[in-house]
Amino acid sequence: MAIQEKEILEALSSSRILTSMITPAVLISACGTLIFSTSARLGRIFDRVTVMKGEVEAILQGKSSFPKERMHYLKGQIELQKRRAVLIQKSMAALYTATVLFVAASLAIGVNVAYGSPEQAWIPTLLALVGGLFLFAASAMLLYESRFNLRFVTRTIDFIEFLEDKALEQENDKKQSS
Repeated sequence: MAIQEKEILEALSSSRILTSMITPAVLISACGTLIFSTSARLGRIFDRVTVMKGEVEAILQGKSSFPKERMHYLKGQIELQKRRAVLIQKSMAALYTATVLFVAASLAIGVNVAYGSPEQAWIPTLLALVGGLFLFAASAMLLYESRFNLRFVTRTIDFIEFLEDKALEQENDKKQSS
């Protein structure tokens, strides 16, 4: 057996390959978890938009009280959901890109340990660092998106309070006219 073949066989049987590949695997797992939760957030946006579509249809059919106020409220809420959906999509694209880069880094580590040289060790490091940047960008976008969700909830609560006030006014008007 030639010396080079023996070195390759030793490198492939070494546990160094697996231990070197663990860090990107943990980051791949983190990306997967974020992808899963981000997909759920996108599903919630779709559900909310579907409900709002039904509310708009009810207003147009004359089945809702305070149609002008409701349409104004719904227009703002739909705009928020549109902005949230765009941020979610960009976040998911960044998360998928980070996942690809972490998988590539893991594979590059394995190849470098088995066949590479110290001069090529920068390749998996660069892939992992760029993947980390995409993971950071996705996390920042998700943080920003959560502010839109809070705004959505706050506006919904404000509108519910408006409806409660109007109901009280109507009730007081009925009592005064009786």
